[in-house]
Amino acid sequence: MVQQLSGLSTQRGASVTNIVFIIIALGVAIKLIVAIVPAQIGDYQLTKTLSAELKESNNNKETAKQFVERVDKQLSINADYDTKAEEVLTFTDKKTGQLAIHKQYEITNKLFGNVDIVNRFEGDIDGTTAE
Repeated sequence: MVQQLSGLSTQRGASVTNIVFIIIALGVAIKLIVAIVPAQIGDYQLTKTLSAELKESNNNKETAKQFVERVDKQLSINADYDTKAEEVLTFTDKKTGQLAIHKQYEITNKLFGNVDIVNRFEGDIDGTTAE
């Protein structure tokens, strides 16, 4: 009564091909995470900085030009030397003490070869959002 252990029905586990596909899929997933997550964190920090500076500028009744100078100074303190306020934001309301902005920019990260991941960020920040 010896059973033969050959045949497809008795085999268990993953084949070499399945293991290779799993490794490739994990590699692509990790590469995507490494490209997307830092951009999302950077956008969160930029939005937080813009909101805080907008609130401070509105409380101090500063002009749009003073607000832009304040943001550029804060970005240089945060060591974000590549970002300039003029490139990232436009004013939706330039009234002194009621400043409101619209941020719009994109970050491009290389995935592999000539394939890039483009993260686009857009949003409005006004006096009520900055509170």
